[in-house]
Amino acid sequence: MSAPEKKSGTGQTQPRTLDVLTLGLGEEIFAVDAHRVHEILDLAKVTKVPGASPFVDGLINVRGKVTPLADPRLKLGLPCQPPTADTRIIVLAVELDGEQITAGILADRVFEVTELPAAILEEAPRIGMRWHPDMISAVGKRNGDFVVVLNIDRLFSLPQNGDARSDDGPHLYAIAQEPDPNPETYSAGSGPNASDFIL
Repeated sequence: MSAPEKKSGTGQTQPRTLDVLTLGLGEEIFAVDAHRVHEILDLAKVTKVPGASPFVDGLINVRGKVTPLADPRLKLGLPCQPPTADTRIIVLAVELDGEQITAGILADRVFEVTELPAAILEEAPRIGMRWHPDMISAVGKRNGDFVVVLNIDRLFSLPQNGDARSDDGPHLYAIAQEPDPNPETYSAGSGPNASDFIL
């Protein structure tokens, strides 16, 4: 849980900490808002969708519900890698056009749920960043390493160049509404916080 909130110099209430789930993509450390995360799964059977966007081109079954699966490395310009024993699927809430849906993202590794003090978090700089700043909520440091907090909603709605809205949003929303003709539940994974991480 977040610590009690405090007042900023402008009188606005700001949280003292941000609860995040940290994850690895290649050699980079990213984080997502822990309160968005539903659960963490081992890599399960993925059904490819012909003609879909490369970013969201697969479906998984999560407790009997069809769930779109995205690879954030494609939006972040990181090289794709084959899955390993550490690969996980993070199932989380995404808001698109005012509607909340459930989607999965691939992670090469999942580390931990932790708190990032607001004092160490900074807005993503508009220049000098490897990634489009609108896809980044904040940048901080933990244990000497930079941690990039992703803006999940913008990650799904922005195209890879970040200049305009992509087709991923409507495509993702349409997939998320479809029923699963062959429901099959996949068990949670065995990675850090995976076996019981359901918010």
